[in-house]
Amino acid sequence: MAQLNILLFGIGKIGSTFVNKYIERQEEIAAQKGIKLHLGAIANSKFVFWAASESPNKQWIADLENYQKPYKLENVVHKFQSLYGENLVAVDATADEHLAQHYPFLIESGFHIVSANKTANVQPIDFHIGLRNLLKENQKKFFYETHVGAGLPVLETLRRLYQSGDEVTRVRGVFSGSLSYIFNTFSEENKSFSQVLDEAEKLGLTEPDPRTDLSGIDVARKLLIIARELGIHKELNAVEVESLLPKKLNGHTTLHQFKSRIKELDSLYQSRKRELKKDEVFRYVGEWDLKSKTLKVRLQTFPKEHTLGYISGTENVFEIYTKSYQPEPLVIKGSGAGLDVTSNGLLRDVLKIAEFVPSTVV
Repeated sequence: MAQLNILLFGIGKIGSTFVNKYIERQEEIAAQKGIKLHLGAIANSKFVFWAASESPNKQWIADLENYQKPYKLENVVHKFQSLYGENLVAVDATADEHLAQHYPFLIESGFHIVSANKTANVQPIDFHIGLRNLLKENQKKFFYETHVGAGLPVLETLRRLYQSGDEVTRVRGVFSGSLSYIFNTFSEENKSFSQVLDEAEKLGLTEPDPRTDLSGIDVARKLLIIARELGIHKELNAVEVESLLPKKLNGHTTLHQFKSRIKELDSLYQSRKRELKKDEVFRYVGEWDLKSKTLKVRLQTFPKEHTLGYISGTENVFEIYTKSYQPEPLVIKGSGAGLDVTSNGLLRDVLKIAEFVPSTVV
């Protein structure tokens, strides 16, 4: 039986849900898959919690004496190494760019990495390539299926197509579960844009600052990650992005100021809605095209029966065109947002690591 020793970074919504999934499924995974998961430590921005020796799988105790803020990552990693030795897995459930920049240190310290942190794969291309080389040198794995589609097998499918030699010529789709919900609801219901945005925020679908979603940067990151999986060495600033925010609300306003002025969006989107035909809906679409060599993110309209129009709720949909899949594309569709699907995606990626580590007697 292989034992994976997990160091979790981030105990926010995604991290907390991951911990609950781990507790719920730990015994089942051991029985059915022959994989023992051991969550040895949990680190947030302030403290590190270590597995209690008397209840190593169900309880974690804060080491306030040695790991109060600001704790040093090096100290945490070295203690974890000394406790568990091998089969180490760092799970990044944060959105912390600073932590992503420490992935090389984690790899050199013997860790495989599973990540929900999209900033890790949109770093400058030299970092991106260097990280892959480092993974090969150290025989470590880096899994990040949740970066696009919240766990839908999008990146895995693209990777296999690319590696098989079936040239991918175009990828187009709705990449954001939050914006999918917003435009599904706004297109179909008699509600103002600010009402729909408020609903999405209360449902926990948007980022804490909804401007992260509305600026298009989240979709742009996902599109760049897709392009890099296909060997396209572009930087984030190469993505052409149509922001969903007018300049007057996309400047140096605070989050409080933005929320106090959010109804200013209503007239803008109501005028666009009046231009919709009866059978049309809005979709915020990311698209990479080999022929034009462009990466674009923009608001478009589609007939309801179109592949990109025929979605509901928080669904994502991806059209993948290749030499084999044309003129009709390969389509991947499913829930693209939510703590459940994201944490399940993280857990699946952790279990993949077991294929690459030696079995141990536990």
